[in-house]
Amino acid sequence: MCGIAGYFGQRPVGLRVVEEMVAALTHRGPDGDGFLHRPPFVAGMRRLGINDPEHGQQPLTNGDGSVALFYNGEIYNSPDLRRDLERKGHRFRTGSDGEVIAHLYDEVGEDLFEWLDGMFAVALWIEREQRLILARDLPGEKPLYYAEPAPGELVFASELGALQRFPGLALDLDLQALWDFPTFLWVPEPASVFRKVRALEPGHLLSIDANGLRRRPYANRFGSHRPAGTDAELVAETRRVVTDAVTSRLLSDVPIGAFLSSGLDSSIVTTIAASAAGRLTTFSVGFEDAADPYHGRADESAAASDYARRLGLEHRVIRVSSDDFLADLETFCRHGGEPFAVSSGLGILAVARAAREQGIKVLLSGDGADELFGGYSWYRYLDIRVPAAVPDRTVSFQNVGLPLEERLAAIAGYPPSRQAWAWHYYAAEDEKARLFHPDAFPGVQTSLRHFAGLDARSGEMGSGCSAEDFIGHDRGFYLPNEMLRKLDRMCMAFSVEGRAPFVAPAVLTHARTLGSRHMMRGDTLKWALRQAFADLIPADVLERPKHGFNVPIDLWLNGPWSHLVERTFAPGSALDRTGLLRRGAIDTARLMLADMMRLNGHSIFCYVMLNLWLEQVNHGNHR
Repeated sequence: MCGIAGYFGQRPVGLRVVEEMVAALTHRGPDGDGFLHRPPFVAGMRRLGINDPEHGQQPLTNGDGSVALFYNGEIYNSPDLRRDLERKGHRFRTGSDGEVIAHLYDEVGEDLFEWLDGMFAVALWIEREQRLILARDLPGEKPLYYAEPAPGELVFASELGALQRFPGLALDLDLQALWDFPTFLWVPEPASVFRKVRALEPGHLLSIDANGLRRRPYANRFGSHRPAGTDAELVAETRRVVTDAVTSRLLSDVPIGAFLSSGLDSSIVTTIAASAAGRLTTFSVGFEDAADPYHGRADESAAASDYARRLGLEHRVIRVSSDDFLADLETFCRHGGEPFAVSSGLGILAVARAAREQGIKVLLSGDGADELFGGYSWYRYLDIRVPAAVPDRTVSFQNVGLPLEERLAAIAGYPPSRQAWAWHYYAAEDEKARLFHPDAFPGVQTSLRHFAGLDARSGEMGSGCSAEDFIGHDRGFYLPNEMLRKLDRMCMAFSVEGRAPFVAPAVLTHARTLGSRHMMRGDTLKWALRQAFADLIPADVLERPKHGFNVPIDLWLNGPWSHLVERTFAPGSALDRTGLLRRGAIDTARLMLADMMRLNGHSIFCYVMLNLWLEQVNHGNHR
């Protein structure tokens, strides 16, 4: 695990430049660094020692040193790959899991990434071909950004903060990305907040040499694409792939911990891990027991502590309040890397800090189970056909002041692209238009374009989109952009590696064989997953309704955090100085927050975080 950065091209970029870039990634790897300067390639890394902490320094190489690797992540099937490669005559210099990548290149070339079960962002330099290959894992757990300063040049890094240290790189803001941000709480990849900087997509590789730049997806070879015949066979396969994913992700030479709420997903991960590893430390957040009008009670730490006791595990509850989270906002903003407003990430930040204080470098998470097995509350309504109504206002699932039947009828009247937004996203196009200055966003497209494929699919089917269509979109869009980004950025803020077994490649493949009846039956969500572990997880945990960790942003922005709203929309704020705010936006923001019919807190929180991000950039905190 580490952070990587580097450059390819004919410009005389010295090692000092890359050293400056890599220094911005120290939080990703406080245990050491490594560099390579072989023009036209120069790169470096910061290392978090997890596997072979003493001898796994990078760059890692193949047998003759002609292939050099810098990478961020873990290759969980590396023991099997290593044995196969050793039988073919390869000799390894370290015990690092990543060394298999350099040797695999000698066997299968750039197709090697199809053989990796893991999370990774890779920079592979092939000296004999004068070629650089960048690659990113299938689910998108590890980030990798790149830019082309000039034709024939490529600069890359694990985080935007490192790229910002590359001299002369154009860093003008991407106005389309800023427009999209309040709708999603994040900038949708492959865009970034900077117009000239892109994120490499999950499951893609990019190569550059004298012939130019090429980018392509690679295949997922893991798991079976054949649907299980009977329910019993499908449940058994669910049990197998999830268990294998959790146990393989225990690969570590340092202590491992786990996030443990009182919910199904983290309980499954923790139970399997505790059985296989023996010793495990678990963490939960003890939150202000505030009534949230949408999600209910926020504090589930008592139930988590009880389950940890039943498993015989050491458990720690991190007690937090609105004041604690307020004090963490600048850290949260800085490590988001670009505008990011997923408030539940503040809880991950608190756990990662506590884990690091206890000397734990690895945390297992239950992220991904909801998207892969059908866990979100609105999924149960996707297959329900209700009479459509034409709403006289913007309506989404956030309209908690409307009876459920009215919300469902309004959403049913929308085309699939707008339905996808309405189920679980935030600011609507007309709401952003009342807050952003119109002159600042010439020619921007609707954020609903990210769901255009659902409209096309609906046209092909002739009868609207299926539940599988909507859930499939969440797997490819919401999961990497929100859930996996949140886990990575907030854990790495305190040099902790977050691992999400539910997004293992074999589990991704298995999930694609599930129909809606395997995910939702009656009022039961994640039906196949619950059935698969019914004999392992106690009934009170198995049957507990989904809560999630929810921050009462609406409550706080109307109360103890109201000063943030005033600061954000005040004349002379960073947001105002950049010319992004419409005159009178503060009045619109106040009205939105006061609207008892609709939860607008997270929409307004996006503007708060964008303002804070702009303040940090202006003050050099990203430099």
